[in-house]
Amino acid sequence: MRTRDDTDEHTEFVRDLQGWLLVLPPGAAFTHVTGARLRGWKLPQLPEQVPIFAAIRGDISRPRRPGLICSRLVHPSTRGECHGLPVDSAEEILLRACRDLGVLDVVIMLDAARRAGDLDDRRMEELIATRRPGVRQLRRAYELSDALAESAGETVLRLFHRMCDVTVQPQVDLHDGSGAFLGRADLLVTGTHLVHEYDGAGHRDGGQHRSDLRRERALAGAGYDRRGFTLDDLLNKPTTVMHEIDRALDRRHDQRRIRRWRALVDDSLYAEAGRERVMNRWRRQASIDWSATA
Repeated sequence: MRTRDDTDEHTEFVRDLQGWLLVLPPGAAFTHVTGARLRGWKLPQLPEQVPIFAAIRGDISRPRRPGLICSRLVHPSTRGECHGLPVDSAEEILLRACRDLGVLDVVIMLDAARRAGDLDDRRMEELIATRRPGVRQLRRAYELSDALAESAGETVLRLFHRMCDVTVQPQVDLHDGSGAFLGRADLLVTGTHLVHEYDGAGHRDGGQHRSDLRRERALAGAGYDRRGFTLDDLLNKPTTVMHEIDRALDRRHDQRRIRRWRALVDDSLYAEAGRERVMNRWRRQASIDWSATA
């Protein structure tokens, strides 16, 4: 659910894009993370400042402005409209993001696009069968995506389990022995009563925290073992988390699982190395200094 602050921020964002539209040629559309944000998708952990991304058609010259990255559409694409503004198709938005961002970042966007019903599976299958730049990244992200994720944090948690060879079921309705509904789990470890959930900052706020504690007691009374994980746990203490899961599953620890996870994170905006890689790429394309936001 979007808060009032989120709504005000989105309204201001739309107004900014209305201004940018004045310097773009006819037929242009917002794309990449700009288009994704305009569509209301959940996004990965972006820098404080991000360029405006647009795509144009034909041989018309691309406008050059500080903070604007403008690419040329050379393949057929269905342009849409959001909040009265032109926006690229969901599939093209994701492909263009794949040329800059890591798989982890793009899966977050894919989950949101699928949940919103913006993605056309037929067009996506046709796209990932091509050899266009970014397709390999998009294909892998598409294979890892799931329409049931409700937040970026849930996506990160699910991918952690995937990299660590832990099979999970997302968004599972839980009931007690008499059939009474207890709640919906972010992730249920398959074949167990282990409930793994993402705990964002909002889960420790006043009333929400009290509600969460009551829910945890109800789950425990029904035989479920609920464990919450924060973004800090997953990014900075993944070995500790995996040891905890290994003990719960009574399996041997395998360091290769953590190496897979670290590789995924290191190539994303959630790691300093991945963030710097993306920032450097954007610096080369837009005549603006992003160093203050690194």
